[in-house]
Amino acid sequence: MHSAREVFVQKGFIGVTMKDIIDATGISRGGIYLYFDSVEAVFTAVIQQRSNRTYETVQQAVAANQPFETVLTDYLAGHARRLQSQLDGSLLRATYEYYFTHKDGATVDFQQQQLANTQATIEMILDLGVTQHVLKDQGLSGIAANWMFLIEGMSTLALTGGIAAAQINAQFTLMRRLLPYAQTN
Repeated sequence: MHSAREVFVQKGFIGVTMKDIIDATGISRGGIYLYFDSVEAVFTAVIQQRSNRTYETVQQAVAANQPFETVLTDYLAGHARRLQSQLDGSLLRATYEYYFTHKDGATVDFQQQQLANTQATIEMILDLGVTQHVLKDQGLSGIAANWMFLIEGMSTLALTGGIAAAQINAQFTLMRRLLPYAQTN
């Protein structure tokens, strides 16, 4: 998966062939086709693995009852790093190429599931804030949806070179200010 990911990072989605993946992984043609029948199948597995890793990292932090601010800061820092490195080491170009070239129901479902996973991860972090009495339980699902759309929008801008690190940080600061922090006396 790591080698296949690197191929997609370097070439995007459109320019990748099964031969590219086979060459990068060092696995035989038969070995690859034993598990994956197409470039699309490899790509969606790579994306799913990345999504699962992010969700599991947050889930572990929540299960360990790490401080809300730490979990939130780490999550946003991960997005900031990803947004600042769009042209160098990101799967975003490949992801958009995939979505733009595949309009079938399965692809739309996959895309919607990826967005839902992002929102669920954010909700998990915000729920931790409620559990730790840092946040009020007010409109958090809507806030999580808003954050997901904002991150997705910043991803598009980062991909086209239209967003700077200062803008990313300013947006994350604004996102934090919109949280319903609990009153402490």
